[in-house]
Amino acid sequence: MTTSKLIHGYEVVIGFETHTQLATKSKIFSRAPTAFGAEPNTQACAVDLALPGTLPVMNREAVACAIKLGLALGSHIAPVSIFARKNYFYPDLPKGYQISQFEIPVVQGGEVEFFLETGKGADATREKKTVRLVRAHLEEDAGKSLHEDFIGQSGIDLNRAGTPLLEIVTEPDMRSSEEAVAYAKELHKIVTWIGICDGNMQEGSFRCDANVSVRKPGQPLGTRREIKNLNSFKFMQQAIDYEIRWQIEQIEDGRPPCCSTPTPAKPAPCAPRKTLPTTATSPIQTCHRYTFQSIGCKNSAR
Repeated sequence: MTTSKLIHGYEVVIGFETHTQLATKSKIFSRAPTAFGAEPNTQACAVDLALPGTLPVMNREAVACAIKLGLALGSHIAPVSIFARKNYFYPDLPKGYQISQFEIPVVQGGEVEFFLETGKGADATREKKTVRLVRAHLEEDAGKSLHEDFIGQSGIDLNRAGTPLLEIVTEPDMRSSEEAVAYAKELHKIVTWIGICDGNMQEGSFRCDANVSVRKPGQPLGTRREIKNLNSFKFMQQAIDYEIRWQIEQIEDGRPPCCSTPTPAKPAPCAPRKTLPTTATSPIQTCHRYTFQSIGCKNSAR
């Protein structure tokens, strides 16, 4: 095992969560199309809008794509996979929750192997690296909030709501920004080569979240911070390097990495809270709480 590269005496620890948009013709729980660039809200059906009485129906092709990745990476494929609700109260998520996998994801374990090139010319070397995977689970994407074309307001485009995603989660096995980028490039090559994703990073089909922390060698893992939605290898490395420097500076200055400024002793008074309605039509009163199994998938042509 190679020695980790130290930066100002600190070891860098990085884990990745990669959202891969699956190359299906329709969404994960509805027949609405997934083509990119359509006019706002023209590719969202009643299921995507979370209208009352609608029920999700699993897209068989999305499950097949997940299984292809698991087979390619030597993962365990769960014979039964369970979906659950992940509550988010965002304007572009009409249901108020995301259908995702938690207890039993469809793909479990596995690894990604790649070569990390260091040095130049005669001093160039290639070192084999292995990043272990925790899981890869299926979930639906949310919609998109639009701010540029509205003065003092925001618009909501739900074309992307319900688009099938495969979230690929690693162990914290990477020790530098160069290693993290090399892993992302290798994973990008794999998902495009096996045909489960078009890999178009400009359109958000392949986007990464980097979890970064630093620690002294031999010490427990430090407080991690997440850099969201990185869709460029160049900016990915720049963002991780900036985060590493920032965390080291915070520790050297005697502040925990989770806080950029000291908490004020006396916070400013808040406005009085408004009481939510308690009528039967309140979304909090009428929402359903459930989990369900991904069995009985229909329509293999998706």
